Amino acid sequence: MSRHVAIVTDSTAYLPPRTMERHGITAVPLTVVLGDRALEEGTEISTRSLAQALQKRRPVTTSRPSPQLFAETYRKVAETGAAGIVSLHLSAELSGTYDAAVAAAREAPVPVRVVDTGMIAMALGFCALAAAEAAETGGTLDEAVTAAEKRAAGTFAYFYVDTLDYLRRGGRIGAAQALLGSALAVKPLLQLEKGRIEPLEKVRTASKAIARLEELVADRAGGAPVDIAVHHLSAPDRATALADRLRERVPGLADLHVSEVGAVIGAHTGPGLLGVVVSSR
Repeated sequence: MSRHVAIVTDSTAYLPPRTMERHGITAVPLTVVLGDRALEEGTEISTRSLAQALQKRRPVTTSRPSPQLFAETYRKVAETGAAGIVSLHLSAELSGTYDAAVAAAREAPVPVRVVDTGMIAMALGFCALAAAEAAETGGTLDEAVTAAEKRAAGTFAYFYVDTLDYLRRGGRIGAAQALLGSALAVKPLLQLEKGRIEPLEKVRTASKAIARLEELVADRAGGAPVDIAVHHLSAPDRATALADRLRERVPGLADLHVSEVGAVIGAHTGPGLLGVVVSSR
């Protein structure tokens, strides 16, 4: 077995399965609790089932992976010949996943560097890819971590949601902010700022909000080489149309991913979500 640096992330990175397989990236699943059932993201609950539950106002919560699950993952990865592991996770401001990984890393059979990327969705996914590419060229643990941190510093995420109510229910945004949005009947735009989901702008209609989202991403991208990911929940036509417009507007576009978010992020944003991640190469 070759001695190498292995990359572990979590299921909220929403990397395409083929990409994960090609780069040897392992994802630890978070859990969605639907009523009295705990279901692993990516294997045991579909986004369609989640959207239906949310629309029926059924209780939906999310849960981090256990330290035991991380410990088992690290052990299995070490058995493949890994000399060390870089474990990259969604923002610690939004989840206890990072803390669980840190606890497990202390007992791992090989050195594990756990990184709070401050990211979510493909903002996290791009960081994992950067670390994997560094490792594939013979990079050390430190070099893989540095590559991920550099990618995170140049990555930005913007979101449109139909309502702030789901974010309020999950404690990801303040009740006063959610109430204000509802009272004014506005369509909110959000951004990922210092690891938290923060209000950015309020726009009067959905069409104007999506147009503004497109403008924000195009301005952020400029003419530099960038990768972009367009996420959605139960809004594939909106996502495809937005991706097509960004393809025309962003001259430095390298890779463009369009995908539906998984159940964990979807549980906090609700159906109708459009999210765009722009990441400098």
